[in-house]
Amino acid sequence: MTALHVEGGAPVRHISVLRDEAVDALAPVDGALYIDGTFGAGGYSRALLEMADCRIVGIDRDREAIAGGASLVEASQGRLMLVNGRFGDLKEITANLGVERVDGIVLDVGVSSMQIDDAHRGFSFRFDGPLDMRMGGEGPSAADLVNDLSEKDLAALIRTLGEERRANAIAKAIVSERNNSRIETTLHLAKICETVLGRAFDQINPATRTFQALRIAVNDELGELLRALFAAEEVLAPGGRLAVVSFHSLEDRIVKTFLAERSRTTPNVSRHAPATFAAAPTFIPVVRSATPGDDEIARNPRSRSARLRAAERTDAPARGPSDSLAYGVPHLPALTTIMGGQ
Repeated sequence: MTALHVEGGAPVRHISVLRDEAVDALAPVDGALYIDGTFGAGGYSRALLEMADCRIVGIDRDREAIAGGASLVEASQGRLMLVNGRFGDLKEITANLGVERVDGIVLDVGVSSMQIDDAHRGFSFRFDGPLDMRMGGEGPSAADLVNDLSEKDLAALIRTLGEERRANAIAKAIVSERNNSRIETTLHLAKICETVLGRAFDQINPATRTFQALRIAVNDELGELLRALFAAEEVLAPGGRLAVVSFHSLEDRIVKTFLAERSRTTPNVSRHAPATFAAAPTFIPVVRSATPGDDEIARNPRSRSARLRAAERTDAPARGPSDSLAYGVPHLPALTTIMGGQ
C-alpha cells in the first residue's frame, strides 16, 4: 500500500508508542476490519491503512481527537470511520454499526501527548490550567475529587491509583490547603505536592503520582480497560488479534492477568478444593511482552515505560465479564459514590 498523504492537516503532536510492533502483532490483511480503540492522532490507524487494504473503526472519547482526524478520514477514501465514545463500550459501538465480528483491536491505554500538552485540559503539572483531567469532558473533574473527598478517601485514592508512598501526608496537606481556598488549578496542586515531597531535580516530579491517581480516577481508566478486554473477547473473530500498549504497572497488570487467565490450559488446583479444569482458552499469546528500543525512547522519552502484549482469539466461546477485583482493578467505595453520576 502507498502512504496516505494528508494535505493541509495540523502537525501530528502525538507519537504512537510501539506502533510498528503493535501493528505487526495484528498482522493486517486486505479486506479485514480493525478497531483502533484509542484513535488519538491516528498513528495506529494510519499504519494499518498503509499496510493493508482494510477498514478501520477509530474510537476516542475525546471529541477534539475525533475532530482532528477529519483529514485522515478523507484521505482514507471511505476506509476509516471515527466514533466518539469509550473503548470500554466497543461491543455496543460495533453492534450499533451492524458489525458482529472484527479481525483485530489495538488499544493504547492512558493519556495522549496532545492532552498532556494542552494546559486547558488540566492533565499536566508542567502548565498552569484548570484542574480538570476529563478526557471526554463529562462527570466530576479532578478538582471535584481533590476538594470533595475526605482526607482518608483522598489518601486511599493517591496511594492505590498513584502508588504514592507518601499519600497520607499529601492528602493531609491538600485538606489543610483547601480549608483556606478551593484548589482549582494544576500548579496549585503541584505546589502542595512539592511542599510534602520536596523539589524534583533529576528525579520524578513530586506531583507525578498524585496527578496519575486523579487522572485514572476521573476517567475510570482501569475499569474502562477491563471492560474493553471483555468486549474484545466478545467481538473478535476466531484468528482475530488483540494488541494492548500500556504505560504503568496498574494497567499492565490487568492486561497480563486477563490474557494469562484467558489463555490458561492447565487445571486450576487448590489445596482447599478439588481440582477443576479451566474452560477452553479464548486467547493464544502472540507477544507476551515487548518494550520500546533505545532508538524509540530517544525519539520519544514518554515511551520509556510502555509495554506491549498481544494475543490471538481462538474459536472457544467467550467467557464474559467476571469480578474486576480478580484482574487487579481496585475498589474504592468513596470514589464509586462520587463518580456515580459520570
